[in-house]
Amino acid sequence: MALTISYFAWVRERMGVADEVVEIPADVVDLAALLAWLAARDVPGALAFAEPHRIRAAIDGVMMGPDAPLAGAKEVALFPPVTGG
Repeated sequence: MALTISYFAWVRERMGVADEVVEIPADVVDLAALLAWLAARDVPGALAFAEPHRIRAAIDGVMMGPDAPLAGAKEVALFPPVTGG
């Protein structure tokens, strides 16, 4: 399944790209599995997703938790927690 992943803030800095289109393996079925796969894929991913509990995610513009399924998703946005000021 092809999926567009957009990275924001320090996640983008660690990944070295703002977004990418990836072909995810069949066993990557939810957000938690996606973060684990990205962390295992290469050094930038390992740095960006070393602490997956710190990552917030939106699937197709809707905030989701780690157990959210990826079936039918077109875009996943990954970013650190955001605070207002």
